[in-house]
Amino acid sequence: MSGIRRRDFLGGTVAAGVGAWALGGRPLMAEEPKGKSVVVKATRDNATAAKKIDAAVAKEMVNAVVCKLAGKAKPEEAWAQFVKKDDVVGIKINCLFAIGASTHPEVTSAIVEGCKMAGVPDDKIIVWDRADKEMEKAGYTVVKGPGVRYINVNGDWEEEPTAIHTCQGKLAKLLTQQCTAIINACILKHHVITGITNAMKNHYGSFHNPNAAHPNGGDPFIAHLTALKPIREKTRLIVCDALLPIADKGPQARPEFTWEHKSIMAATDPVAIDYVGLKILDEQRAKINLPSLETTGKAKCIMTAAQMGLGVADMGKIDLVTA
Repeated sequence: MSGIRRRDFLGGTVAAGVGAWALGGRPLMAEEPKGKSVVVKATRDNATAAKKIDAAVAKEMVNAVVCKLAGKAKPEEAWAQFVKKDDVVGIKINCLFAIGASTHPEVTSAIVEGCKMAGVPDDKIIVWDRADKEMEKAGYTVVKGPGVRYINVNGDWEEEPTAIHTCQGKLAKLLTQQCTAIINACILKHHVITGITNAMKNHYGSFHNPNAAHPNGGDPFIAHLTALKPIREKTRLIVCDALLPIADKGPQARPEFTWEHKSIMAATDPVAIDYVGLKILDEQRAKINLPSLETTGKAKCIMTAAQMGLGVADMGKIDLVTA
C-alpha cells in the first residue's frame, strides 16, 4: 500500500477508532497489517542486572524495535523512515521525578544516535523537557550547544493558551516553534492519579499548568492533549523505556515497586503503546496482589483517547510484534 493510498484508507477509518493519529503523516510501516496498529517490543535478559542498565544492550534494543517497526534491516534506513535530514528533531523525555523515575539516559542516547544515523545534523537534535534542574536530577547534563542540545522549556511558553478540554494550557515554544519532528521518549510507570504515565501523559511536560489537567484522573484531558495539532502532526515515533517500570505508587521513584522488565517498545500509535503498557503494568500488579488498573478504571484516559479515534485500545486491533 503506498503512502497516499494508506492516508486515504486511514481517513476512512477514523470513526472506527483507528487512524486519526496517522493523519499527521506517520510513515507506512512494513510490518503493519491493514487496520491494525503495530507495537514492537524487544526484551533482552542482559538489558539490566541489579536494576542497572547495560547501555550497549539498550542501544541494540532501541535499534531493533525501530528496524522492526520500519520494516528495514539497517538502522540507518529505519531511522530515516521517521526523521529527515532537514528536520529539527525534538526528543521529548520525562525527567520530572529524577533518577529511577525518568527516561533513562542510555535509551535517550540511543535515540540521539539513531537520528544521527538518519542524517540529522547534531545541531538539529534537541533533547528536552520542562526545566534544567529536573533534567540534571534525572542524570542528564544540560548542553546548550554546539552540537546536540539538551535544553528545557524553562518557562518559555506560548503567550496565548491552547484549550485542552477545560484546561487552558500555554504550549512550549520548543514544541510549537522550534521542532519540526517529535520523538516521544517516554517511560512506563504507574501514576497515582491517572493510573499510567507513558506516551500520552509524557506531554504533560509540554504545557505550563499540568496540575490543571489532573482532575478526574486526567480524563479527558490526556486525550484532548494528544489530539492537539502540534503533538499529533509532529510526532513521528514513540520509543517507550520499559526497562525498569514502576508498578505502583508512581510517578515518583519507588524502588520497592520497580522491577526488571528488560524491555523497549516502539510504535506510532500513542494509544496502542499506552494500552500495551497498561497490560504490562497490570501483569506485574497481579503478581504482587495489586488490583488491575484497567478493570478498576484507573486508566480510563486510554479508553477515552481510543473512543476519540486517536488510536486503538483493543488487543484484537493491535499487532504486538517481537524484535
